[in-house]
Amino acid sequence: MRHLLSTRDLDSAAAVQLLDVAEDMADTQQREVKKLPTLRGKTVVNLFFEDSTRTRISFEAAAKRLSADVINFSAKGSSVSKGESLKDTAQTLQAMGADAVVIRHPASGAPQTLATSGWIDAGILNAGDGTHEHPTQALLDAFTIRKRVHGAASRGKSLDGLAVTIVGDILHSRVARSNVWLLTTLGATVTLVAPPTLVPVDTRAWPVTIGYDLDDALAAGPDVVMMLRIQGERMRDAFFPNSREYSRRWGLDDGRLHRLDPATIVMHPGPMNRGLEISAAAADSPMSTVREQVTNGVSVRMAALYLLLSGDREN
Repeated sequence: MRHLLSTRDLDSAAAVQLLDVAEDMADTQQREVKKLPTLRGKTVVNLFFEDSTRTRISFEAAAKRLSADVINFSAKGSSVSKGESLKDTAQTLQAMGADAVVIRHPASGAPQTLATSGWIDAGILNAGDGTHEHPTQALLDAFTIRKRVHGAASRGKSLDGLAVTIVGDILHSRVARSNVWLLTTLGATVTLVAPPTLVPVDTRAWPVTIGYDLDDALAAGPDVVMMLRIQGERMRDAFFPNSREYSRRWGLDDGRLHRLDPATIVMHPGPMNRGLEISAAAADSPMSTVREQVTNGVSVRMAALYLLLSGDREN
């Protein structure tokens, strides 16, 4: 694997292989000594132009458990805040001998630019770019679903026949976009539910069904319900009347939770706005995989870094 920029770049075989490698990584994390020597001598740079806590820490933990050297680069307080360009930053990292760059950037397409510009030879891993994609989040979501559905027999399995409903701020969500492409590639059917103002203008090419009524979508009996965070920091206009109205119509409250089949998987990529898009009871219920997603994120990112930095990176 040369780069990991988008889930659209993964076919079913590549996605299943990555999830299977993540299974192997998860097994190693049950040992007393969790660290592996696999990437000893490699340098991984976490290049974050946006604030992040869980994603950056997850990538840092993943790289360190594979014995890579880790450099954390934050745009705040760095030369970037003084006007340094992405090209200059990339060339600096090239001079430092970076083998992989994990980049989060507010501009959609920045990881693609870094990967194709020739400024740096390192493998590029997209940790979220604008409102475009967040591939490792989708991979850890798929990993979590697969483990819940298939248990110990999940290796080699896809998500054929599963119905996944993604609810909330689709317009600003890179997590939703990555999940749409990955989950459908793995054989699931995806339904998007949101206020009309939070659905992208043109979704004709998306392999999804779009609805606007959450109660109707839940009545169809989805296997997975994924609630998305309302991204107020990306909103410049009023996309819904107020938070109370949003919660009433599109939030997974206690009443909707009790109407779900007990086997339904409830997900949230985090951080959660409790009481807005998801109630405390839903977030903490046995149906919820929120904590599992955080744990699985380290294993999935270990697998991504391993495939990026081991073997033939031209494939």
